[in-house]
Amino acid sequence: MIDKFNGIFYLIIFLIHFIGVGVYAYQMIIGNQKFREKFQIDVSAATIMRMAGAIFLGSFLMALYIMFVRPNGVEGTWAFFNLIFIQNICIFLVNTYSIKIDKTGVMNDSNEAIIAPLVFTILSAILIYGLSDKIYI
Repeated sequence: MIDKFNGIFYLIIFLIHFIGVGVYAYQMIIGNQKFREKFQIDVSAATIMRMAGAIFLGSFLMALYIMFVRPNGVEGTWAFFNLIFIQNICIFLVNTYSIKIDKTGVMNDSNEAIIAPLVFTILSAILIYGLSDKIYI
């Protein structure tokens, strides 16, 4: 498995990134009430939060498939990794705008909604760079 990821470093980055995505999927789908309370989000947002969580869940499940089921591992998965990078950077930009500039409906000034997608963006960029010889086959 380590060879599929060009060494232990990229495997660890992959695990950190997608465990984080899985945690957010869980919080937004199953732990929705607690997540809403943490950020002071109204109950009327529960459905749209679960929808966003379902997108994270899909990414998490695809990562599990690539890691454990797919015979060639990450080979030829450029579209998946590029989509993840684009999603991460879009979430980072939209959240930065929402929290720092627009501030409509912002009750909690936590920077988690900016820092987490920034970290995910950096991790996904590292993965694309480090796995480029395999994912672009």
